[in-house]
Amino acid sequence: MENEDTVNICGILFDLDDTLVAFDAVTNQSWREVCLEYSTANPGLDPETLFAAIRKVSDWYWSDPERHRIGRNNMPPARRRIVREAFLTMDLPEADADAMAERYSTVRLENMYVLPGAQSTLDLLRSRGYRLGLLTNGDGETQRFKIKRFDLAKYFETILIEGELGFGKPDVRTYRLALSALGLKPEDACMVGDNLNWDVEAPQELGIRAIWIDRKGTGLPIGSTAAPHRVIRDISEVLNIFNIP
Repeated sequence: MENEDTVNICGILFDLDDTLVAFDAVTNQSWREVCLEYSTANPGLDPETLFAAIRKVSDWYWSDPERHRIGRNNMPPARRRIVREAFLTMDLPEADADAMAERYSTVRLENMYVLPGAQSTLDLLRSRGYRLGLLTNGDGETQRFKIKRFDLAKYFETILIEGELGFGKPDVRTYRLALSALGLKPEDACMVGDNLNWDVEAPQELGIRAIWIDRKGTGLPIGSTAAPHRVIRDISEVLNIFNIP
């Protein structure tokens, strides 16, 4: 997306997790914290071995799109299943697994933070008259908690959450609802997010331009067919795209 191509853009749709709020970024940190807590209470247990067992099951669980959809909309049982299966491989008590899963949920929420530059970027976009929408997958209670905790609702004219709608990204109905709520045509809007399927390819099917956040700077995965209009490392780079000093 060249800067001159943004002239007609008057609405911007944002993803939430790992676009505005650190989510995956605090995953390993949070698991390591609860593994250390558990191993401290159970001498002789190596916290890194326990962490590795949980990560292995977690990677398997979230690798399947259907499990991912079900799990992200009902996180407590998904996390209990992950920890139970990890505990099983290490012959640890199943009853302790449920307590650890609950503790992890608390610690992860505590560790989350607004990504640097997110709020100032949203402030500037709003001040320049851009109409903003927030599109996020996950259950309504958890996502609303994050939005309230970090005072993000004030920036957006529409907030669409998968758990509240009964469907979410990459279902095209999600983007159509956002466009309708903002009174925009696809060519008037762009989507900003870190997921190549949900935030790039799916909205592009409707003619919405897409800005992909490649926070780690790893580039497109080998074999990827995604073609973002622009690739950025940091949310504040959106301001450069729209020529906002």
